[in-house]
Amino acid sequence: MTPRRQLVVLVSADLVSNLGTRISVVTIPWLVLVTTGSPTKMGLVAFAETLPYLLSSALGTPWADRIGLRRTSILCDAGSAVVMVVVALTPWLGFVPLVALVAVAGALRGIGDRVKHVMFRPAAEAAGVPLIRLTSAYDGLSRVVTLFGAAVGGLLIAVFGVTEAILIDAASFGVCALLIGVLVRPPAVPTQPTQPESYLRALRGGFSYLGRDRPLLGMLAVISALNMVANASVAVYIPVWVARELPGPSGLGLVLAAFSAGALLGNLVFTALGPRLPRGLTFLVGALVAGTPRLVALAISDELPVVLVVTFLSGIGIAAVNPLLGVALYERVPPELQTRVIGIAGSLAFVGLPVGALLGGWSVDALGFTPALLTMAAACLVITAYPLLNRTSGPETPVRSTPVATR
Repeated sequence: MTPRRQLVVLVSADLVSNLGTRISVVTIPWLVLVTTGSPTKMGLVAFAETLPYLLSSALGTPWADRIGLRRTSILCDAGSAVVMVVVALTPWLGFVPLVALVAVAGALRGIGDRVKHVMFRPAAEAAGVPLIRLTSAYDGLSRVVTLFGAAVGGLLIAVFGVTEAILIDAASFGVCALLIGVLVRPPAVPTQPTQPESYLRALRGGFSYLGRDRPLLGMLAVISALNMVANASVAVYIPVWVARELPGPSGLGLVLAAFSAGALLGNLVFTALGPRLPRGLTFLVGALVAGTPRLVALAISDELPVVLVVTFLSGIGIAAVNPLLGVALYERVPPELQTRVIGIAGSLAFVGLPVGALLGGWSVDALGFTPALLTMAAACLVITAYPLLNRTSGPETPVRSTPVATR
């Protein structure tokens, strides 16, 4: 198989795995609801999957380096398939074992997702595909999966029932493991140093490198802030605005769809133009457009068309942000540290999601709706403007890829 086809298979396998994750976000809580009738337990199951995902993304990567990236990916997806089959076929085990199984599945997916992303770079280089084009196209395809994954999960439950839907979910992870195991042979990545390292020293090496790379830390802070705004908006701000300003809930779907449509259009444009755009300036403009304006529109306008237009433009802005972070991680981080640093970076970027949901609800209760939006908008503006304060070594200036001491 040609390198380009292997790259297509690798990205496709990752998207299939992502689709399975999105389906499980719907099917597992639904299983809890029909078996326990408790919304509180639904939330606990969701938390039990998310927290191990974030932790394993950062803490499990030294083991992935030892085992090998491709082998780790296959084992994690195969393990996820087995866990989901057990969840589907043994509902009589009870709630506590279900929580434990879901936590295991979340931990496996956290490691599996990170190692696939590390394999993207050598596969793209072997195929002659520019990294900026790969990361942009992948970001757009991931958004499509995110947009339709939950709907697919609901459709599977409606057509086949919750048990069969979870088994189909399990099959998606099995397909991913099979694709990579049979069809993908990416070039070797030097993920191991010449001298064997202990687990803690290897993990410390990743944290140490990231702590010294201020531009990367700045980009991660920006993306975490944007994730915080996105989750606060979806979970709290947009539903509250719709309830206050519109006669019915139909506007909620329109606002969410406007952001997704803008992001998809932005991904198409950025995939074509990204290699020719100045990276630092593009990242800064995209971040500034993606976060603060959509909050300000909700705060000062009661007109749905205004909110839709601003939200659509914010979606276009976000399309440049994640791909540029991906390229910066591939280009700035030495190959032998990429698994660890990319894993830590993913966890830091996703921290904004649970924080946003908590801050969104608290801010509205404590400050009132409009003050909460303006306060969050101001905080987001300050954080997303950080690259202006650190222009000496921006995203467009890769650092020398030399080994980093991990003493």
